[in-house]
Order: sequence, then structure tokens, then C-alpha cells
Amino acid sequence: MPTLFEELEKDIRFREGLKACLNCGVCTAICPAAAVSDYDPRKIVNTVQIKDEGELEKLLKGDEIWRCGECLSCKTRCPRGNVPCYIIQAMRGLSIEKGFFTESHQGRKQLAIKRTVGDHILKYGYCVYIDEVDNETYPEQGPVWKWMRKNRSSILKRLGTSYREYRAGTLRNTNKKSLEDLQKIFDETGGTRRFEKIEKYSSEMAGKMNKKFSEGKDEYWRYLYNE
Repeated sequence: MPTLFEELEKDIRFREGLKACLNCGVCTAICPAAAVSDYDPRKIVNTVQIKDEGELEKLLKGDEIWRCGECLSCKTRCPRGNVPCYIIQAMRGLSIEKGFFTESHQGRKQLAIKRTVGDHILKYGYCVYIDEVDNETYPEQGPVWKWMRKNRSSILKRLGTSYREYRAGTLRNTNKKSLEDLQKIFDETGGTRRFEKIEKYSSEMAGKMNKKFSEGKDEYWRYLYNE
């Protein structure tokens, strides 16, 4: 059975991201996430570089790898050409593949992201779609948004959008062929498999937590969103 490090080495992002870290700490110094949390890309890269399987597994099961905002500030400053962000991306993928992501507070939220941004891309062709942003789920939008949602058809028409129409313009419907092409891209690049893994392992964790798990904004999803 391959080690976790050997599994990471299969990912092109890992191979592109790790050259030879000299532990200078520039990546951590420039990182916006490190300034507001315990996220430390230098420490993560060093843990991976020395091939400490025990510590690597802890990282894959912990919150820290999910704090990276993927801004790539680290890429611009590393004197050795390392890209901690790429390494983190590979680690996130492995965490999902192994089911480790459900062991952490931030990792479990991958289901909430998958069922919003991920599913919206495949259903509508948009990361965020106006019909799905309801006040019950997103109360921070306030009363103006509630009024906006209630009257969105007339408001968006007055604004000149292509809302729910098959023509050029903002908020237009994505045609069937384009949605099918998006699905093919996800199938070929491993996105569909990753989504299936997220659902599978999240279902197991929901069972352990005695939370109802079905689809959409179920009890487990709402627990994650408000956790």
C-alpha cells in the first residue's frame, strides 16, 4: 500500500509545488491567512518535505489545510520557486480521497460548498445563482434582499438582464449543450469523482452525528453551514 507521501507525489500540483524548501518563512510572512489564523504554510511544506507520515495524516485530518485562500501570494515570493498553495491543493484532494476531511470542522464544510457552488455550476452554469440565495439560509442579506427576491423578475427585467432567457446577457439561462459540456469536463478531470467522495464520506459522518442526510439543504447541510 502506498504511503500518504507517495499518494501526494502522484498529483501534478504537488510535484509542481515542492522543489526544495529551505524553511525561510517568507511564504508565511506574506500569507493573508497566516495573519488572521494559525495557518502556517512554512510548517506544512516542511512536514511534507521530511515525509513524516504521522504528522502528514494529522494535517489531512485537521483544519489547517482548509484555511488557505489560494491567492498564490506565496508563489510570487518563494526564493526556491516552491508553491505552498499547490501543495495545499494536492493535500485537500488527498484528504477528500481518503475521507479524512470529515474529521475536521473546516473540512466537513466541503459538503456545503459542493452542494452550493459545485452543484450550481452543473445545474445553472453559475457558481452562485440568484434563485438559490434565500433569506432563510442567508439571513445576513437582510430585508432588502427579501424584497429583491420577491420582485426579482420585474426588477431584473428593468435592469436589462437576460434572467431566465436564452439570449446574450447577464443571468441568462445556460443552454443544455453547455451544461452537458460542463458535466463532461467534471467527469474527465476527476471533479465528479471528488463530488461523489464528498457525498459518500459526509453521509457516513452524518450517520455518526445522528443528522438526517439526503440531498440539498438537509439537516446535516444546515448543521455544517451554521457550525
